[in-house]
Amino acid sequence: MPNREEYVQKMKAKLDELNAEVDRLQAKARSAEADWRIKYDKEIQELKERREEAKARLAEFQEAGESAWQDMKIGLQGAWDILDEAIKSASARFK
Repeated sequence: MPNREEYVQKMKAKLDELNAEVDRLQAKARSAEADWRIKYDKEIQELKERREEAKARLAEFQEAGESAWQDMKIGLQGAWDILDEAIKSASARFK
């Protein structure tokens, strides 16, 4: 099982990957027709909001005391799984 710092670094790397995917989706949305662009922009905004929630949970996780971080890891992983699924779903619709 990874220690706290390894887990934080893993989550930061995943967040960087998701940021790149959001950027890719934004670029694709800009080249879409106007009616599709509105739909894509709405989905991208929702993804950004979820991303910010995940970032906030990661920050809380980093600041948690040693005794609490294992418990918080479960909540962080749940938030991460939701964000990951949302990105995958949006990517599939943008194809």
